[in-house]
Amino acid sequence: MKVTVSAVARSCGLSTATVDRVLNDRPGVSAANRQRVMEAAQRLGYLPTAGAVALPSRPAALEFFLPIRQNVFMGELADHIRTYASRMPLVASCKIRDLSDISPATLQAAADKLSLDTKGVGVIAVDHPRTRSIMQGMADAGIKLVTIASDVPAAPRSTYVGLDNRAAGRTAALLMGRLLRGLTGNIAIVTGSRSYRGHEEREMGFRAVLGEDFSQLSVTTAVDINEDGEASYAETLKLLRDQSDVLGIYCVGAGRFGVARALRETRLARKPVFICHDLTPLTRSYLIDELADVVIDQNARLTAEQSVIQLLGSIASSAPVIANRYIEPRLIFRENIPAQ
Repeated sequence: MKVTVSAVARSCGLSTATVDRVLNDRPGVSAANRQRVMEAAQRLGYLPTAGAVALPSRPAALEFFLPIRQNVFMGELADHIRTYASRMPLVASCKIRDLSDISPATLQAAADKLSLDTKGVGVIAVDHPRTRSIMQGMADAGIKLVTIASDVPAAPRSTYVGLDNRAAGRTAALLMGRLLRGLTGNIAIVTGSRSYRGHEEREMGFRAVLGEDFSQLSVTTAVDINEDGEASYAETLKLLRDQSDVLGIYCVGAGRFGVARALRETRLARKPVFICHDLTPLTRSYLIDELADVVIDQNARLTAEQSVIQLLGSIASSAPVIANRYIEPRLIFRENIPAQ
């Protein structure tokens, strides 16, 4: 049986006019009564849902702050967000702002241009005091926030959508250790930017498992290329020339292209095991050409869809925080590359 406005009004002990104003986001209702109405509407199942996530009763305007030019994954994520949001009747509008870099100053400039009707923002940002302050300012203005791919847990975000990055790093180390079972030698780590909490967590998880289970493998080189593909190429080329016996390379974030290019050009007698993240057209080719051994994928399509759903859910919820939605990683090898 369909739940009516009258049923919501009876449940929370308020008039149908008050309930109608709240559900249609009109002024003139106290914060306490607004919360009573929303709790009753959610309890009775009046509000729409996507799976277990309650959605707002009216379409909401969303914005996403993404450093799209940083790497291919960011661009694919933006495309999937646009596509999915366009099919969601509860998304009134969806603006994607392409951040030129990951600095707090660039994030601030984007926040200053927020549309007045925006209700929720999805953001990929570094974990920095200025970033947290910027996000606090948006939250104080009544905007709900969701962090994507790399968390900023001390900021007032409603939830995080993405991999459990520490677990992803531990998984990479387990794969590296088993692929190199019985061998003793050096491992190199290439990080996109340790400014991202997610990259830092992956590196921590990777180092932890090597130390716990594969002590015969030592991380002797760790390079932060600051999301610069050319720097990744130059550093990897230097590494392979100076340490031709390196057994494995773990690329934590961006920089995959540079590592693959250096591996292709050096043509070592024994190629190091190469593990990286994110299934893109390029990493597909690395698997097929046997430059990369494993790709740990965070599924750009699923991340995009959950980002939109969780952002809508945070707008509908009266709770300041909703449960994190971790994306299950996919381990992609040459023989199980999914269709595009």
